[in-house]
Amino acid sequence: MPRVLMLYTGGTIGMQPSPHGYVPCAGLAERLATHLALGATDRLPSFDVLEMQPLIDSAELMPGAWNRLVAQLENHWQAYDAFVVLHGTDTMAYSAAALSFMLGAINKPVIFTGSQIPLGEPRSDALNNLVSALQLVAHSATPCEVSLAFHNRLLRGNRARKVRTQGLDAFDSPNFPWLAELGIAMSFPQPSALLSGLPNFAPIEVDEEAVAILPLYPGMSLRRAKALLADERLKGLILHSYGVGNPPSFEGELLKALTAANERGIALLNVTQCAQGEVVQGAYATGAALNQAGVIAGGDITLEAAVAKLTVLLGRGVSGPALRKALSGSLRGECS
Repeated sequence: MPRVLMLYTGGTIGMQPSPHGYVPCAGLAERLATHLALGATDRLPSFDVLEMQPLIDSAELMPGAWNRLVAQLENHWQAYDAFVVLHGTDTMAYSAAALSFMLGAINKPVIFTGSQIPLGEPRSDALNNLVSALQLVAHSATPCEVSLAFHNRLLRGNRARKVRTQGLDAFDSPNFPWLAELGIAMSFPQPSALLSGLPNFAPIEVDEEAVAILPLYPGMSLRRAKALLADERLKGLILHSYGVGNPPSFEGELLKALTAANERGIALLNVTQCAQGEVVQGAYATGAALNQAGVIAGGDITLEAAVAKLTVLLGRGVSGPALRKALSGSLRGECS
């Protein structure tokens, strides 16, 4: 059995009721031990729980937390065989994607999990998700990559999305097969094609002005879009577009603003608003014009992975042609 380190960052799984609703609460290790004592703990790998400080509601997550999480992994990488990260569900997909890009190739599994209902509450899904994650990290077929275990499925971390607010099957990977399914037995439909190796623990430089999202919608303000693209602090922008990557033309004015931003060195990544499918900048004339403006087609990358990828690359100082190349292809299996 491997030795496992469980990193508790906060989130619903360890929250407790308060007069103002659920709030993060310390002492998860003791509560978890009480609940696990009712089962066959001898069949689970041994684990230690490390509570990170401060515990956070994942809606409050900022990229600096990714640096703190990676630093803890670096501190304990040699002492443990696998890692389980307990995280709030709202931004779990962002963090799982970010760590996949920050760590790069790894030689040990890192599995994110959490719950929709806190541990100890009636009908809580916390224990099932925790036990699943522990059993997965102990299984020889589990890939050495950053993944996300939730509701009896294992998903690639940078392909996962939170797709339901109320259902216990809150996460899915719409454009990529599950890495594993947990029924009566564990099944692994396909082996991971990602190369393993020694992780990169270097922190990223946090610049909260560097990355922005421009959502497209009927009635959007061209003035606000142009102001965002002209922001001198902006380094990377995600165009959250219709269908296969189509934007409104605004009689060519939006295209001019995108072209000018590209010429100033701003990375422009086009991501579809659709849950399934990919950006194809050429299927329609409006989308094809983006190629001339220097906009990079994001393929089937999720919005969460796009935000994390841009943030990590810019935070590592990648720019120019190297940045365009990294955004145009797959680094850790995040796009087809």
